[in-house]
Amino acid sequence: MEKTVVELFAGVGGFRVGLNEVTLDQDGKTIEKDTFKFVWANQWEPSTKTQHAFDCYKHRFDDESVSNEDITSVDKRSIPKHNLLVGGFPCQDYSVARSLSKEQGIQGKKGVLWWQINEILEIKKPPFVLLENVDRLLKSPSTQRGRDFGIMLRCFDDLGYAVEWRVLNAAEYGHAQRRRRTYIFAYHKSTHFYNQITTSTINAVFIKDGLFAKAFPILSGDLDIKMTNIDKSQFSDLVVVSNKFKFSFENSGYLSNGIVYTAKTTPILVKPRPLKDVIEKTPVAIEYYLNGSKEKYEYLKGSKRIPREKNGVQYTYSEGKMTFPEDLSLPARTMLTSEGTVNRSTHVIEDYTGRLRILTPVETERLNEFPDNWTNTGMPNKRRYFMMGNALVTGLVRKIGNQIDLIINNE
Repeated sequence: MEKTVVELFAGVGGFRVGLNEVTLDQDGKTIEKDTFKFVWANQWEPSTKTQHAFDCYKHRFDDESVSNEDITSVDKRSIPKHNLLVGGFPCQDYSVARSLSKEQGIQGKKGVLWWQINEILEIKKPPFVLLENVDRLLKSPSTQRGRDFGIMLRCFDDLGYAVEWRVLNAAEYGHAQRRRRTYIFAYHKSTHFYNQITTSTINAVFIKDGLFAKAFPILSGDLDIKMTNIDKSQFSDLVVVSNKFKFSFENSGYLSNGIVYTAKTTPILVKPRPLKDVIEKTPVAIEYYLNGSKEKYEYLKGSKRIPREKNGVQYTYSEGKMTFPEDLSLPARTMLTSEGTVNRSTHVIEDYTGRLRILTPVETERLNEFPDNWTNTGMPNKRRYFMMGNALVTGLVRKIGNQIDLIINNE
């Protein structure tokens, strides 16, 4: 089986950088292993005229197969055949309802990008799927915990897939950022891997036989596994799932034949890289130093209790104290898209000069394990920070990709 890949919501190419262990040479030319063959990618940002992420992807990979079209407008039949579909998609409201004319079936909430993935799965039927999302996906929405992830799992089940998931904190597996994300791996019933996994016990899928068990080992032993049924025997269709399903998903799980198994697992910790290993050791531009904004950052990162009022109700808004400046002996906190601006979440460090400054764009790239200056393709620094706040830790993808490589070799 060929290792052909389609990358959705591609951003600046994080999945591709990780899966093919991409680097840049001294002239800035992309060096890419050919482990996985990327046959098509899509990146379109609806809120901006200049498509910086698409431009970066196209520049770095010199690839004519990357699309800059709204994915909702793409004819899914035109997407090349592929054996692995990957993508990091936004956590949205996945609720569904019946159409006004019931003969037209079920409608997902307009503009929700999960339904674009689901349509591709229906039409192209890739044997393997790897997706990434925020960790709160498992608890969304707050008024019906677990509903949105339940809808996703039911979609996979209806299309003949088994699913594994794991919430991964990159720092717990040796990386330089405490970034928690949900990773989802699905495989079709037609695959050898599916048949192999279904011969394992459920405990063994979690501890030694599943993809995540091999890529990210956990403490062994008998797990407290919770179960629920999400197939048609309990919920006749997606509308019923949307209206009634509620479940407390743990950080690890497995779906097979309509049965959901989930457990809280504990990683076998790997010593993380500290922030000091990421910091540039040469002089940086003066623009990155605080130069008078120290007091502002001290206030933003300090503890506070602020009286507020909403709809006539008085309440107190509280924030705890954050370490200021950052402790360079620890891995970085999770980067947000607001990194680099004057706000509470921006990292402030004391560098080798003894002065306080924010991280440089290169340092944020290193925290996600992109090559230095990967996003230095003409976009403003503000957008470079934004891209890294949106990106994934490519080293995690590399570890997952090593296992997918073995799995496909076995097909």
